[in-house]
Amino acid sequence: MMKATGSKVSRSLQIGSEVKIVDNSGAKKIEIVGVLHYGGRHRRLPKAGIGDIVIGTVKEGNPDMRHTVVKAIIIRQKKPIRRPDGRRLCFEDNAAVVIKDLEKGEFAGTVIKGPVAREAAKRFPKITRISTMVI
Repeated sequence: MMKATGSKVSRSLQIGSEVKIVDNSGAKKIEIVGVLHYGGRHRRLPKAGIGDIVIGTVKEGNPDMRHTVVKAIIIRQKKPIRRPDGRRLCFEDNAAVVIKDLEKGEFAGTVIKGPVAREAAKRFPKITRISTMVI
């Protein structure tokens, strides 16, 4: 189930961006090829930020996962985001987690390594079950 966020999330990842996968699904890196629910404009590349669902191809990982198309949720980005209380938050890397079934909220991995942005955890509450820390 997807909920709304209260923060001003700048969308900094576009088509062609490579994102690190931080769960134990078998994929290590994906390249973004599409963004779900992006209402864009003619000739504008779709962009994604924290809490957005992207479609990507696996570039690095297990041999059975490579060159497959997967859906993932962005949980960290380098570009700072602005929270309602005025604080700004940025991470060291761009990271995502692979999802199996969006309607049921099933993730391909069982553990998320590293911190998860609160905006992504609020939008997808089941992320908090498999994450180690939420910032």
